[in-house]
Amino acid sequence: MEIKQSHLKRVQTIADYQFGRGAGEILFCDNVVFQLSTTKRIRQILLDNERIATIRAKDGMLTLSIKGARKLHEFIKYPGQRVTVNSDAAPFVAKGKTAFSRHIATVDPEIRAGQEVLVVDENDRLLATGKTMLSALEMQVFKKGIAVDVRSGIETKDKPDSD
Repeated sequence: MEIKQSHLKRVQTIADYQFGRGAGEILFCDNVVFQLSTTKRIRQILLDNERIATIRAKDGMLTLSIKGARKLHEFIKYPGQRVTVNSDAAPFVAKGKTAFSRHIATVDPEIRAGQEVLVVDENDRLLATGKTMLSALEMQVFKKGIAVDVRSGIETKDKPDSD
């Protein structure tokens, strides 16, 4: 039991660092289950047999499933941790397609390249979760290129992490 508490504290601390204070408790409650790698490191965090998040092996940061993104979306107030796409791109992003710079309506000014973000429509409806390829300023200035590499959309099955 002590090991589980240690794992829980670890993932909550990572979430607080990555998404802001309090995010860890929102994402990971006491009844989460940890899947460990062969080297006994935390790999995936599950709740009710559904993945909430995965710890990336290369940098120790969290990647979110749609279930995890929904919890975070309710907790973090707009525009925090969000990239907003226009109505033209919204249906495609919800299906898990890439969000391109030309379709970005607004973006949280604190966002940096390589960050895990929530992708929403102009009414702050959650569409997807993914990793930014550009900083907030670049997303607003560039008219070409990938802004967010979408990991999973609300209309897709949760796919495993590619990185």
